[in-house]
Amino acid sequence: HETTARTARAAIVTAENATDAPTADLLTERLQVHEKTAWMLRSLLARDESTATAQGA
Repeated sequence: HETTARTARAAIVTAENATDAPTADLLTERLQVHEKTAWMLRSLLARDESTATAQGA
């Protein structure tokens, strides 16, 4: 998801430079989904890591 988000950010700039607002808007919506999913996954991994550390694993 993080790689896709980075790619989307670059594509948004390209779309904006081409004055292609509909494409930029679509990419922005998809970017938000991937950023949120990446954040959720990082949060879950951090929680699992802290749980494992607390249990002495």
